[in-house]
Amino acid sequence: MEKLVEGAVIEALHNGGAEAIRLYVAACAERMAPLFVGLRAGESGREADLDLYVECVRDLWHADRPLAGAAENVRQVERFPELQPNEEGITDVADTYAFFAALCLRYALLSHGSGKADDAVSCGHAALTAMGMLDQNVPGARFLAEEHRLQSLSLSGDASGLWDASFAAGRERLRAVLGRLPR
Repeated sequence: MEKLVEGAVIEALHNGGAEAIRLYVAACAERMAPLFVGLRAGESGREADLDLYVECVRDLWHADRPLAGAAENVRQVERFPELQPNEEGITDVADTYAFFAALCLRYALLSHGSGKADDAVSCGHAALTAMGMLDQNVPGARFLAEEHRLQSLSLSGDASGLWDASFAAGRERLRAVLGRLPR
């Protein structure tokens, strides 16, 4: 499968070291978090999943060291309904974006714990795929281009403002997806 992650980003992930990888995946997960939390909030029985998602994203920002419980968190995220095989596939708008958010978090946790650049690339790929789909379904949207820009920014060596930019981008994504939901 062709990766959507830009070549320069892939190279920077492979050459940048574990802390650069952890910062990159933290920022990707932060941008995708509103899609999971916002689309799953209020669903009966999902409180623990929501809490885990939020806690994991918060902990991912500790880029100076690997997460102690990353492997266990991956196992818990892999049990999310969004990541379970489904014969019918995913057709619902909310389910689609919640799936990509859960997948992004899974790869972020894998990469954060292992320091493997390939897992980080998969994390970025999940975010880019979701944003490409959103661009196709929202006239005039430029979410894919913004995701590319923010992925490059997270590896530029100047991470100042990265959390703020990621948080704001995540909110815009959620607004766009909510605008696509049936009323």
